[in-house]
Amino acid sequence: MKLQIGIIGLGKFGLKFGQTLVSLGHEVLGIETDPDKVKNAQHILTQVFLTDAMSREALEQIRIQDLEHVLVSVGDSIAASVMITMYLKELGVPKVWVKAINKDHEKLLHKIGADEVVIPEFMAAKQIASRIAMPGFIEYLSFDRSMAVKEFTVKRWAGKSLIELNLPNSFGIQIIAVRRNGSKKYEYIPKADELFQEGDNFVAIGKIAQMTKIVP
Repeated sequence: MKLQIGIIGLGKFGLKFGQTLVSLGHEVLGIETDPDKVKNAQHILTQVFLTDAMSREALEQIRIQDLEHVLVSVGDSIAASVMITMYLKELGVPKVWVKAINKDHEKLLHKIGADEVVIPEFMAAKQIASRIAMPGFIEYLSFDRSMAVKEFTVKRWAGKSLIELNLPNSFGIQIIAVRRNGSKKYEYIPKADELFQEGDNFVAIGKIAQMTKIVP
C-alpha cells in the first residue's frame, strides 16, 4: 500500500528518511525553510515546499492534515519541534513522529501528543553495541516491496490457537510476537497451543497481498 508521508525539516536525518521512503515506493512531501535544502531535496522527494512549519496557517494551506504520517525533524530546536507537533495534532494528523535530542525532550513531546519519538543517537548506539557484543547480530533485514511486518488485533480468532489457525499454510504469514490484551509487553516466538483472547495483538511477517486479506 502506497503511503503519503510528510517530513518537516530536511536536514541529514529528515532527507535520508524521506529518500528511503521514496525508494520503498511511497510519496513524500517535504517542508523546509532553507532554500538550499529545498533545492537539494526537489530531485529526491515527491514534492517539496519552501515554507515555515511554525505557522499553523501555512501547514493548513499545504493540506498537511490530509497526510496519515508526518515526521518532525527540525534540528536541535526544542521549541520548534514542540510547537509544530502541537499544530499537527490540532489539525488532526493521525500519526506524528518527532526526532528528539534527549530524554527530557522525548517526555515533553509525548505529553503534547506525539505518537512516536525517536532519538537517532540512542538508536545508533544500541545497534553498534549489539553488533559488537553479539557477533552475527543483524541490524535489519531488507525486504522486497511485497513483504511487510504488521500488527493485528484479535476479534474473530478469539478462542483459537496458532495450531488451529495454521497461518503459514492458510495465509502465508508467520506470527513472530504476541501482546496480550491489556499488556504493553510482547511475547516473542509464541507457543502454538496458546489460545488467542479478544483484544490480543499479534505481529506477523508476510506478503502484503496476503496481509490485506486477514481479518482476525
